[in-house]
Amino acid sequence: MIHVAPVPAHFDDRTLDQFAQTLGPWPPAERLLIDARGTTWASPYGLAAMLTLGQAIAELKLPKPRLAVPESDDTRSYWARTGFFHHAVEYFELAGKIPKRSGDAPGSTLVPVTAVRAAEDVHEVVGRVQEGATRILTSELKLEAKAVMGFAMALSEACQNIVEHAGTGGWVAVQTYMWQRRLGRKVAVIAVSDAGVGFRRSLEASEAKKVGERWGDGAALESALLHGVSRFRDPGRGQGLAGIKRYLLRWQGKISIRSGTARLSVLPEWDDDVPLAEHLPFFPGSQVQITIPAQEAPAR
Repeated sequence: MIHVAPVPAHFDDRTLDQFAQTLGPWPPAERLLIDARGTTWASPYGLAAMLTLGQAIAELKLPKPRLAVPESDDTRSYWARTGFFHHAVEYFELAGKIPKRSGDAPGSTLVPVTAVRAAEDVHEVVGRVQEGATRILTSELKLEAKAVMGFAMALSEACQNIVEHAGTGGWVAVQTYMWQRRLGRKVAVIAVSDAGVGFRRSLEASEAKKVGERWGDGAALESALLHGVSRFRDPGRGQGLAGIKRYLLRWQGKISIRSGTARLSVLPEWDDDVPLAEHLPFFPGSQVQITIPAQEAPAR
């Protein structure tokens, strides 16, 4: 038997819950058919999450899912240029026409979909951003030089979180694009997703008794993001997310972390998301999205 899970037409951080709902109980009892034929757009977050799903199923040694690729030529071409199909062939049986990956990623892509397995990968990813991103972030997003340095720090910390906490590998992608409907400005987006144990299991041994009956995915995210808690006892550990949060508050950015059945966000004034969403459909691992908007020119 095959269980069909349709991918939303517009697949991003807002519609991952909808996709997770279609997966049914976890782990899947039947082979999955991920149906993306009607998908017309996917954000870096959506693409990284889809690879995470495939990776999580592979690590459970379950049958390889089948992925029906988008029917839209433009969408397939974009997914190829971001490097998605290059990684997807390892985790999915691809059905449909797969375009060859062009040598150049889209001009707005600072980092194509990239695997993060070890600290060396983090250094490579951050180095790639620092080489190519300064011009885009300063000219298009009007970020100051120190904000660009903070952007690299946020990227590094988000990737390092995979290496230190997930217990397995993950994915990162970085892109700039126009958020006309939600913000009316360009944004830079860092998407990081892993197929690891999640925040609750990572922190359970040290934090569950302190929190008591309310312990769960939401409480674990609050401990990590709001209180700087880490499963490591070394002084200074757990400050990575806190550092990202301070940086984003300064530059009107947003961080949203989804793990298990909860999502916690630190919100700027321009966003209408809820700070904490619990009892969501389960999705494996953890997903992080960091959004930094173009800075508005000061009034004269």
